[in-house]
Amino acid sequence: MKKIYILLGLLVSTIACNSDLDQVPPNIAKSDSLSDYEGVLNAAYYYQLGGVTPMAIMGEFRADNAIMDEAPYTEFDEYDNNLTDMEDQFFGPFYTAMYKSILSANNVIANSTNSSDILEASFLRGMSYFKLVQVFGDVSVILTPQPSIEEISNVDLTRQTVADIYNNIIIPDLQNAMSSSNVGVAAEALLGKVYMYKGDYADAVPHLEAVIANGNYELQENFNEIFGADNESNSEIIYAAEIASSIVDEYSFASRFWNWYVGDDSKADEPVDPDLIAAFDASDANGGGTDLRRAVTLNEDGTTAIKFPKEGGNGSDHDWIEIRLADIILLYAEALNETGSPATTVLPLLDDIRSRAGLTSLTGTATTQAEVRQAILDERRLELAFEGHRWFDLVRTGSVNAEMGQTINSDYYLFPIPVSEVLASFGVIEQNPGY
Repeated sequence: MKKIYILLGLLVSTIACNSDLDQVPPNIAKSDSLSDYEGVLNAAYYYQLGGVTPMAIMGEFRADNAIMDEAPYTEFDEYDNNLTDMEDQFFGPFYTAMYKSILSANNVIANSTNSSDILEASFLRGMSYFKLVQVFGDVSVILTPQPSIEEISNVDLTRQTVADIYNNIIIPDLQNAMSSSNVGVAAEALLGKVYMYKGDYADAVPHLEAVIANGNYELQENFNEIFGADNESNSEIIYAAEIASSIVDEYSFASRFWNWYVGDDSKADEPVDPDLIAAFDASDANGGGTDLRRAVTLNEDGTTAIKFPKEGGNGSDHDWIEIRLADIILLYAEALNETGSPATTVLPLLDDIRSRAGLTSLTGTATTQAEVRQAILDERRLELAFEGHRWFDLVRTGSVNAEMGQTINSDYYLFPIPVSEVLASFGVIEQNPGY
């Protein structure tokens, strides 16, 4: 995967309008005059940074890995309609950033003559829509270049169903991107994950298997060699949002996800949920040793998450890991289990991950499909803690109530559409139920 560090000169102030969705990336404002779309593609990559911290917060603090100390942020653990108060800091910036990336990608796909750039833009568009449906469910679809503010107002912003977006946009875009020499493996890995979210385990299997067998990635020998600015682009990382402190983010907080985890924000001085500590305790007790991932994931007293440490008191150069090999191996094991493979076939796939963590094999400890399913979910929690997966894993596996220890209205499995978008569309964009 090529490394994208965008020159600040490429990115100038975005045109203001009544709706964040109406903000068109400057690189596509005069598309008919462009002959080189590399800058537009770079903009599509750049806008992905605006989704980093929102996804990190939603994936961990909504679930049982992390907690907030300060109101109103404590509402991440209160499953009611109050989350709309978080629009300015999380949902609004995330929504805007994904659509800006989509608008830039649309322009490259429609107008560039560089086939490599088109494939990368397809990957970014597919990934952006995947993140949007994970967070919001049904969303508006824009698939054409929008060279002016006036033209975007003519787009039908009625929310399209998740099923249609998967089938008509996300899957075709990722299938196209699989032939890219830069992001082809990442596209196939993400496609496998998309099928898992659809519950289409049979179609997930060959893609996940291909990434593991042919993707030229391998597990790091030591768990602590995966994370931190000194370990970026290591052999396990399939795709990451590449962050550099020298690049000013579109939103000042957006790529400082680590700040929330290490307790540097008063809204979460001690962000680790005690339930996660209990999960590590159970792993120690049942795994035949000490789970080595705990010391990499949590500080000594278990109150803060240190997986992405603060080098030099800064930490702003941490890449945000979107996909790594251990994630794909665990998904592959899950897909095989859901398609009827026996426990004796599935559980050995976890051995390398568990051995690296200082733990014994799970083979023989779980025999039924349900037991293996739970074992894999537990392994994903500890292996991927504070990488933004937990809440979305609970939702896609139907495990929210069982794992959270309470009955949660399914309306709150999704997050609220930014109120500003609902208002700016004059109600064409409808709010999610419950909000």
